[in-house]
Amino acid sequence: MRSVVTDGAEVPGGVEHAVAVPGVPGVEDPVRLAKWMAGAGLADLGELRSVQLIAGGRSNLTYRLDLAAGRVVLRRPPLGHVLPTAHDMSREYRVLSALQHTAVPVPTPLASCQDTDVIGAPFYLMRYVDGQVLRTVQDGERLTEEQAADVSELLASMMATIHGVDLAAAGLETFGKPDGYLARQLNRWQRQWELSNTRDMPGYAELVQRLTAGLPASAEGTLVHGDFRLDNTLIRLDEPTRIAAVVDWEMSTLGDPLADLGLTLSYWADPGEVFPDINLGASITALPGFCTRAEFAARYSELTGRDVSEVGYYIAFGHFKLAVVLEGIHARFLQNKTVGEGFEREGQAVPVLIARAHHMLDTVG
Repeated sequence: MRSVVTDGAEVPGGVEHAVAVPGVPGVEDPVRLAKWMAGAGLADLGELRSVQLIAGGRSNLTYRLDLAAGRVVLRRPPLGHVLPTAHDMSREYRVLSALQHTAVPVPTPLASCQDTDVIGAPFYLMRYVDGQVLRTVQDGERLTEEQAADVSELLASMMATIHGVDLAAAGLETFGKPDGYLARQLNRWQRQWELSNTRDMPGYAELVQRLTAGLPASAEGTLVHGDFRLDNTLIRLDEPTRIAAVVDWEMSTLGDPLADLGLTLSYWADPGEVFPDINLGASITALPGFCTRAEFAARYSELTGRDVSEVGYYIAFGHFKLAVVLEGIHARFLQNKTVGEGFEREGQAVPVLIARAHHMLDTVG
């Protein structure tokens, strides 16, 4: 693992054919990137043959680099409108490095670059991990009911494992400030909303008032992923079914573990539920074999011993956070700064999420 800053100067080895590689938005100059990689000690990966945007990312951008000796993944911030404190590449690189020798499977980080002259933004590289992203109903229909049940159990167990990481042993004691985490999160996401919202939004102010009034007392501090959901894991369905890697750690910190649980369940649909107006990948969990939200929370409680009686508040908080994130993405879409497909639908999700947050506060414990 290396953290390297270079000026993109000429270096020998592994880049002689990179000039033929076409650029893509966010990585317009593959030649310069290949030169940086060689200078960062990655020349043994061979020549850069292609750069492809990996579909599905809605925040940090993820690219697959095909090289002579294998595949590497590049992560960089989004284009255009970027919120303060978000998209910190060095922070994401740090947590991946810290988790290498824990029970949490993550890709192996290779090198980090803070020199914005290379591709226009800070970025880092990590090993490619082979696994399936389960996001759509079509993805879920390829699973047997037994596999769907296994995946549900794996997700609950992995969340418990993340929250059980020994912070001192991993060198993450200073990765965040757990005390007052939820209050700071509430204030932070309100500021982000003010910086990115594009329209009047019915129900938003009332939701903030309700979340503020019902704010739970500070909980124990653990590592939290910040965006833990089914399609932020890479699944291997060969026997036995397993999680090959947990990815997208850009929102990770030390905080209230139940906030992670609530956000995960914000993405989770129960049998018979549909999310027709929002593109969250949630409807996959409504398929036969997947557990319900209540069963997931109960299993997490069994594994960790934590009280989940206030999970409705945390799910509502998750909806609130997700609404703010998607409003920021909607703002980038309006500026023509998004890369990939489907971004025109993100703005439609925001009022739906706010309404669902109120519903969770009204109906779930």
